[in-house]
Amino acid sequence: MSPAPVQVGGVWIGPGCGLVLVGGPCVIETRDHTLRLAEAIGKIAAGVGVPLIFKASYDKANRSSIHSFRGPRLEAGLAILAEVRRSLGVPVTSDIHEPDQAGPAAEVLDLLQVPAFLCRQTDLLVAAAKTGRAVNVKKGQFLSPEDMRLVVEKIRSAGNSRVLLTERGTFFGYGRLVNDMTGIARMATIAPVVFDATHSCQFPGQAGDCSGGQREMVPVLAKAGLAAGAHALFIEIHDNPAQAKSDANTVWPLDQLASLLTQCRRVFEAARPL
Repeated sequence: MSPAPVQVGGVWIGPGCGLVLVGGPCVIETRDHTLRLAEAIGKIAAGVGVPLIFKASYDKANRSSIHSFRGPRLEAGLAILAEVRRSLGVPVTSDIHEPDQAGPAAEVLDLLQVPAFLCRQTDLLVAAAKTGRAVNVKKGQFLSPEDMRLVVEKIRSAGNSRVLLTERGTFFGYGRLVNDMTGIARMATIAPVVFDATHSCQFPGQAGDCSGGQREMVPVLAKAGLAAGAHALFIEIHDNPAQAKSDANTVWPLDQLASLLTQCRRVFEAARPL
C-alpha cells in the first residue's frame, strides 16, 4: 500500500504527484548570494516545469573540521530564508539539529529537515513533529531502509503524518557511500521518498579536512533514483562550485541545472505507470 502524498507549502510530494526539486546551496553563504541563487534556481525549475522547494542550511553543525564554515546560524539564517519565501513565493526548508530549534524554524520553514546523523534522535523527531510542519528525515548512512519505519513511527506517534524520507547513501567501508536502489522502493511503502543525488556522491572525510566526492556521478544517480521510484529529487546547487563554502566537490553547477532537470523529468515520467 502506497503512503499518502505530503503537502509542503503549495507543493505535493508522493504517489500520483509530479516530480519536485528540493534544491539550493548547501549552506547560506550571504544574504545576497542566497537570494540571487534562489531566484535563478526558481526560474530554471519553472522553465522545466518542476516545482521548487528551496533548501539552504542556516547552520552546518556536522562539518568535518572545527574550522569549516557553518553559516549564519539560526536567527540570521531564518531571516534570509523568510525573505526567499516571501519574495519568490516558494516553500523553504533547512536542517534542524536540536529540539529547541524546531519551534523557531517552523515559524519560517515549510519543511523541517532532520540530518542523517540525527535521524534516530527521538526528542528531535518528536519536537519537529509537534510543530505540525512537514518533516523530511534523511536516512542514516548506517541504517537499513526498513529501520526507517521506526523513525517514521516516532513522528506519527506525535500526531504528525506529514513525513518524507530521503535516501542519501549508505556507508561502504571507510570514506565511501553507495546507494541501494531497492531501498527506495522499500522505503516508499513507509513514506514518500526523496533521492539526494549530491550527498550520495560524497566521499566522507576524504579531502583532508572536508568531504570529497564525484560530482560527475550526480546525473547517473539522480536518474537511477527516479527510475527506482523516488518521488522528489534533492540537489545542492551553486553558481561557482569551486568556491562553495560547503560540499564544493559535489554541489551541482547552476549552469548545468536545466539540462539535468530536463533529463530527470523525462526519466521520472517514463518510470511512472500510465
